Amino acid sequence: MSITIYHNSKCSKSNIALKEITQSGEPFEVINYLEDVPSVEELKDVLTKLNLKPFDIVRKTEKVYLEKYKGKELSDEEWVKALHENPILIQRPIIVNGDRAVITRSEEAMDSII
Repeated sequence: MSITIYHNSKCSKSNIALKEITQSGEPFEVINYLEDVPSVEELKDVLTKLNLKPFDIVRKTEKVYLEKYKGKELSDEEWVKALHENPILIQRPIIVNGDRAVITRSEEAMDSII
């Protein structure tokens, strides 16, 4: 089983997670999701593994959210499309390991997936 990290090199939490994965010795893949934007289907798959709704992984402090989406009622399909079109809105880092995924913003979350 291989680990995948959806990574943003400008994010300190994402860099910490990448370092932890590297040190684990497990095989892994890095997806720089701002450059290699996940497809709508990939996002749906990750959301299923996270057991979250699309709105749950939206970064609500991002300028694009505040300007385009704040206060709007969007369906799950519309949020997935918004995340695909604006990947900066995706919470990070997301680590996928097999059929499970977590947003690793804490050491406990990191330990639960590696």
